[in-house]
Amino acid sequence: MGLFNWLKKDKPQPEKETPTSTEKEDSLLLAMPMFERGAKYSIEAVLNNLHQEWGYEVEGTDYDDTTAVLTVDGTMFAIAFMPAAIPAEDIQNTAQYAYNWKTVLDDIQDVDSHAIVSVLSGPMDNVARHLLLSRILYAIIATTPNCVGVYQGSQTLLIPREQYLDYYDELKEGKVVVPLWVYIGVRSTEEGNSVYTYGLSDFGKQELEVVNSTLELEELYSFLVNICSYVIGSDVVFKHGETLGYTAEQKINITSSKGVFLAGETLKLEM
Repeated sequence: MGLFNWLKKDKPQPEKETPTSTEKEDSLLLAMPMFERGAKYSIEAVLNNLHQEWGYEVEGTDYDDTTAVLTVDGTMFAIAFMPAAIPAEDIQNTAQYAYNWKTVLDDIQDVDSHAIVSVLSGPMDNVARHLLLSRILYAIIATTPNCVGVYQGSQTLLIPREQYLDYYDELKEGKVVVPLWVYIGVRSTEEGNSVYTYGLSDFGKQELEVVNSTLELEELYSFLVNICSYVIGSDVVFKHGETLGYTAEQKINITSSKGVFLAGETLKLEM
């Protein structure tokens, strides 16, 4: 994958990220789709997409193209239009981590508005709430041609529109869509290749790190995405001293210690 080639060059590395508490499982979910050149979503088009494409029965009449407060299966969500760009400092701070969108700062030059999309706690479990958030974002992107992408600062995520639309099948099947929910950090140094998560705490899990491995970044990335999908989808809690593996013979040691790329304690997978 050419996605990681730029990491193999000498370049400044971002500072440590600070994960939030692992007790956030029922907290507010938040994301911001960005629009350029005076564009604005149509709430009717978004709601129609949510019903026809995703099968949601959206309830409520308190909505227009500026604000909407609605419910799905007893879980409330809100969409608020903001006639201004997201502060440049916020985007720039996150852009340094956005290896999936290397041209983001150029691509958002004409962004002049955004929306705040939030999903509140409710009867839905946490995976269902994340799916609802992603499907709302998908509906906004799919029905608004000048929506350039999504900013999720709490997870250090900047996702371009085409990447979001590429996850249609996974969203349709109700899968755990790790790249839309959890940032997978990747680092390459003379000591080895490393990957880490930033966002597992939103699911009440401890963040994971693989540090200075001899494996290729692509292999480490795929492995960590699969592990995150397993942890989130099966509600698994790893503990210090345990092992994991795809086969009975594979034993990957798990240790809890001070984070290398993240502040606080993280679980290290020895690979």
